[in-house]
Amino acid sequence: MSNQDVAAHEAEVVGDWANRNEHWIKANSKSPRRRAIRQRVDTPLILCGHGVSLRINRGTLFIQNGFTHYPQEREEFRYFRGDLDRPSRIIMLDGSGSLSFDVISWLAEQNLPLVRIDWQGNAVSVIGGSGAPFDSGRIQWQIETRADPVRRLEFSCGLIADKIRNSITTLRTALPDAPARANALWKAEAAIDRLGCGAVRSVGEVLLIEARAASAYFTAWRGLPLRWPSKARCPIPDAWRVAGARSAVRASRYVTNRHATHPVNAMLNYAYAALCSQVQMEAVAEGYDPRRGIMHADREGVEALVFDLMEPRRPVVDAKVLNFVAHNKIAAGDFLIREDGVCRLAPQLARRVCEAVTAA
Repeated sequence: MSNQDVAAHEAEVVGDWANRNEHWIKANSKSPRRRAIRQRVDTPLILCGHGVSLRINRGTLFIQNGFTHYPQEREEFRYFRGDLDRPSRIIMLDGSGSLSFDVISWLAEQNLPLVRIDWQGNAVSVIGGSGAPFDSGRIQWQIETRADPVRRLEFSCGLIADKIRNSITTLRTALPDAPARANALWKAEAAIDRLGCGAVRSVGEVLLIEARAASAYFTAWRGLPLRWPSKARCPIPDAWRVAGARSAVRASRYVTNRHATHPVNAMLNYAYAALCSQVQMEAVAEGYDPRRGIMHADREGVEALVFDLMEPRRPVVDAKVLNFVAHNKIAAGDFLIREDGVCRLAPQLARRVCEAVTAA
């Protein structure tokens, strides 16, 4: 390929990237939902791109959103203390930018959390929001429940049973009737029966039951057609034309859901990160220590209790992602394949996915 051909191809990719980001901005430009008088907004503000700026200007929080492509009109937001138009939280998707210590103080004063999500879909930090200390009674409950094998097993069985029940709802409402879906429903019902009959003896057995049900659940996703343009300027891998396995496809001994290699999995990672931040804030607000898990083991730098509490809500998020995929046409310009095969979402698409998941 000549240098001119390479330059032409790069220009085409950059142009498609810009067009798709602009597409999602326009798709999200509908009028905001009207709220009742004296009712605070219950949706988050989602920021993305490069050059995001948060600063205090004459007592107000002044925000400039980042740039995701060129040309682009920069979004600006201003929030006053006690204003009912303040978002429920602010989510920063990857990108870059700056804020001041005054912003951190303002966020804490107004009980407004700021969540940072990296490109892998991990919630890497939560600042601001409630600064209240943990509740000693609830911390003690966490310690005692984890230390008591019977109570820990009872907690884990209930948690996973709720997750599987919600998985059944997602299978029935978000996926078409097919043999794989029927098999997943049958295994899910069998798993609930087993969890409730008192025959389970350990948390490890609970996790094994959950893993088998999850395998059938995600197998029912496979082959679900995705909406791609019929005439695309940029090619896509054949595996992207339908939903595939939940795990990333790469040459490795270890099966992992991180570093997604398929668009649907990349969307799920962002969606789960938004859920993780929400659950963590709820746990802290109620006085729990998010690092002390009951079912999940405590590990350095991991909010084990958050992972516990997320389990029943994951299928609810799955249904929202499936609904988003079913009603929106995606294109090659919405994604970037890195040199190691990892799939990254365009900033504005990631923003739309998080908005769809966090919507009431």
